[in-house]
Amino acid sequence: MALRLRALGGGRLRASVWDADPYIPPPFDKRSGPLRPVPAEADGGRGLFRVWHYAEAWGDCPLGDGLSGGGGKLLWCELGPPMGEAKAAVA
Repeated sequence: MALRLRALGGGRLRASVWDADPYIPPPFDKRSGPLRPVPAEADGGRGLFRVWHYAEAWGDCPLGDGLSGGGGKLLWCELGPPMGEAKAAVA
């Protein structure tokens, strides 16, 4: 797993996460509806809800097997001042 933080113009931040698991979870999968809050007693599951709630844009990139033997996925989201009135889901 790897995390990369990149400053974009206008006070925006892009956070990218790579891991070897090919499963793309909601909201990145673009097939599921809004996420529901996780019960307070749950041990996990809050990270993606926060991405859906706070990020202005997000996306995914499935990574196939290549010469380097890599695979898995890259997920990213952008945070900062709003880009516009509506949230943008970008592939």
